[in-house]
Amino acid sequence: MAKKEVILSGMQPTGKLHLGNYEGALKNWVRLQHEYDCFYCIVDWHSLTSDYEDTSDLQERIKEMTIDYLAAGLDPERCTIFVQSDVKEHAELHLLFSMIIPTPWLERVPSYKEKKEELGLDSYGFLGYPLLQAADILIYKANYVPVGKDQAPHVELTREVARRFNNLYAEVFPEPQELLTTFPVVPGVDGRKMSKSYNNDICLADSPELTASKLKKMFTDPQKLRKGDPGRPDICPVYDLVQIYNPDYEEVCRRCKTGELGCVEDKTNLAKFMNAALAPVREKRRELEAKPDYIEEVLKNGAGRARKRAAETMREVKEAMHLR
Repeated sequence: MAKKEVILSGMQPTGKLHLGNYEGALKNWVRLQHEYDCFYCIVDWHSLTSDYEDTSDLQERIKEMTIDYLAAGLDPERCTIFVQSDVKEHAELHLLFSMIIPTPWLERVPSYKEKKEELGLDSYGFLGYPLLQAADILIYKANYVPVGKDQAPHVELTREVARRFNNLYAEVFPEPQELLTTFPVVPGVDGRKMSKSYNNDICLADSPELTASKLKKMFTDPQKLRKGDPGRPDICPVYDLVQIYNPDYEEVCRRCKTGELGCVEDKTNLAKFMNAALAPVREKRRELEAKPDYIEEVLKNGAGRARKRAAETMREVKEAMHLR
């Protein structure tokens, strides 16, 4: 049997996941686990680049994220689910990479420049987080990294790191490729991109009633004030969600444009479809919440498998660098 190609992806432990995480990444991860050898990481070290001042709830956030991983359909028998800091080889490889990679390579990463200005971050760890990402990917010799176009520069940097190491020492690392994914637009209730930092999210763990309540407050076309007014679905955040969850979205579009459909009715229908789609995930989530020992077991077993693979890579790295 041919050996499966490897995929690495991860999320920072923000706790309970929202629809943006689910539609933008998790659904795709569930599909990929049947086709590739997948490593799905909870990157707690990365979270410290910005959330280092208060880590008191870090373990709770990790637990909640793991529950959502599993509730969404990730199968620990088909993929490896683990916490980054449980595999110390990530840090070891990052340290070795930091010795050979020029600082300007890190400073030119677009997201580094953007977040530095937006969040005022300027730590050594923040500068090096793209290199830690490269270590996350290369420690498993990943062939592909599922990303959107905005994250493609990170994978390009990883290829450059692999190329530099291979040229200096020996051919140890493959050059991973982007597995570009077209993510659906998932707006928050205020119309901006759904994000916990904006407090505009709908969580997988939300009850049907809370989901409906949040949708009821959601921004719509500012020119459609009442039923009868013609709407503009192409600029309406609610319609972005309708296209994901309502199979009759084309009819919704037509009725909105003619004024036949009011925003209240539209949101009510959307809530029904959304809650129906999320019902199996939420049911699985409730079952998992009652099994804390199982959650720990999943992470422990995943870390064990990840460490085994990572140790093999580090053995090759050290031999190539004459460190052992």
